[in-house]
Amino acid sequence: MGDFLRFEVMITPLLIQILFWIAVAAAVIAGIVMIASREGPSIAGGILVIIFGPIAARIYAELLIVLFKINDHLRRIQHNTEHP
Repeated sequence: MGDFLRFEVMITPLLIQILFWIAVAAAVIAGIVMIASREGPSIAGGILVIIFGPIAARIYAELLIVLFKINDHLRRIQHNTEHP
């Protein structure tokens, strides 16, 4: 609990994963709605949203999580190089 209160433990990576799944669901729903509207280019657009929406969400989430992993590795390096 002490690490959590001193911000040594990050909860944001978990939130990023939750937001990723929400974004995937939103992209699929938006794509289905576009397909269901049955107007010319919206069928192709809906398929593209269903395919590329989750990919874009995954790339964005991975970039954010990489920042937190870099932070974790830097903390380990700092911990290992500190003199007692």
